[in-house]
Amino acid sequence: MRLASISLNNLRRRKAKMLFLVTGLLIGIATIVTLVAITEAMSRDIEERLDQFGANIVMAPRSDQLSLSYGGVAAGGVSYTLQEFAEEDLARIRTIKDSRNLGAVAPKVLGAVTINGRQVLLMGADLAVEFNLKTWWHANGTLPSQPDQLLAGDEAARALGLHPGGSITLAGRPFTVTAILAPTGGPEDTILVGDLHTVQQILGKPGRITLVEIAAFCRDCPIEEMVLQIAEQFPDAKVTALKQAVLAKMQSIELFRSFSYGISFLVILVGSLLVFVTMMGSVNERTREIGIFRAIGFRRGHVMQIILLEALLVGLVGGTLGFAAGNGIAWLVVPLVLPQGGLAGINFSLGGVAVLLAVGLSLAASFYPAQKASRLDPSEALRAL
Repeated sequence: MRLASISLNNLRRRKAKMLFLVTGLLIGIATIVTLVAITEAMSRDIEERLDQFGANIVMAPRSDQLSLSYGGVAAGGVSYTLQEFAEEDLARIRTIKDSRNLGAVAPKVLGAVTINGRQVLLMGADLAVEFNLKTWWHANGTLPSQPDQLLAGDEAARALGLHPGGSITLAGRPFTVTAILAPTGGPEDTILVGDLHTVQQILGKPGRITLVEIAAFCRDCPIEEMVLQIAEQFPDAKVTALKQAVLAKMQSIELFRSFSYGISFLVILVGSLLVFVTMMGSVNERTREIGIFRAIGFRRGHVMQIILLEALLVGLVGGTLGFAAGNGIAWLVVPLVLPQGGLAGINFSLGGVAVLLAVGLSLAASFYPAQKASRLDPSEALRAL
């Protein structure tokens, strides 16, 4: 009789125990697959949300001057001529190798204007793009949408006595302040925001761009590569990745992964103990059978092969069913955890790892029981008859 046939017959005769063993492995593997799938879905959702949470690349004219301000406090007294970009050149940003990962490109022109004897920074921007990019901006009033409308930062509005619906004059042209921006703690608190081309005319900078903010979706590419690609297109520009946002993204993802791996380790530990205890019990129950095998000429290696082959089959079945069950559970749970998200898809690489893990776990936990069975003395085993 072939050893494989003996193993299969043993599995058939002990259906209840083998079902219990397969169920244990199935639960363990399904738990791991579910956690990994949910973690991947949450990581993808976090990355997409963070990618959409404002710009993560800033392109500004290169300058040898050092900044003389920190935390909103400027040393003052120093001014220098600021180089600017030609607006028509910005189309080159969309020609980089990883242009498919580019989101919003938000050009801006900046300059100082005098209102009621006080200087204030005026920023021109593509209003539709800017408001989509700055999702954390909340305004009291209606956001400007016309060339003669302005948005005022909270501090600028208080300093200049502006309110929604109020009027001001810039370079002899009347403007309506349609909204006051809620305090953000950022530089936008002290500025006025208007239409890009209108502000270019007001500042005497037609076709000129001071600063470009870029939102890049970097799931499949390092953001540093996109920075280099943009810098190649604009040698005179200083292109910088906002590493703080990138690091925050990575820390959040690593936190979820660490949690998932920790839970997976506990599940593997419990599963290993389950297989070990079950296989030990199976060996103890089969003392007589193993003694007969040894008495009729089966070698120690043959006994080990029989038990390990059983473990291999149990691991294959448990791992395959566990992978399928894990994906099914994740498919049901992910929409509950992420109402706007979904399962990214079946990860067949994870399936291969799950089956190998189940087989390895089953073999490792069965090795000692198999070794113990192979060492049984035939005379002692037959004495139990």
